[in-house]
Amino acid sequence: AVRPVESGGGSVQSGGSLKVACIAPGFFSGTCGMNWHRQAAGKQREWVSRLTREGAMEYSDSATGRFAISVDKAKDTVYLEMDNLKPEDTAMYSCQTWGPSWCRGWGQGTQVTVSS
Repeated sequence: AVRPVESGGGSVQSGGSLKVACIAPGFFSGTCGMNWHRQAAGKQREWVSRLTREGAMEYSDSATGRFAISVDKAKDTVYLEMDNLKPEDTAMYSCQTWGPSWCRGWGQGTQVTVSS
């Protein structure tokens, strides 16, 4: 089974950048996809971006133009690069793998905090 693990969160000032990572051995089999979600304190979970099985990348309206997915297949890692961060981007960011049953998994999350 794919067991994703996130890393790379931290604190940054408004306008800054961060890159969070999702390490998921077995993910790059061609049968799994990945979502990035985030959840701010006291709010519902929000979908941020998607990497499809075919390699297409999709983004929420709030992420478009500021966030970008990149991959390093040699490291079994998908990155979410976030630029021009805003205080409202403060949240726990989690990756979720999807597809056949063995693809499915959730990471524990990594905290991103943006100060004004």
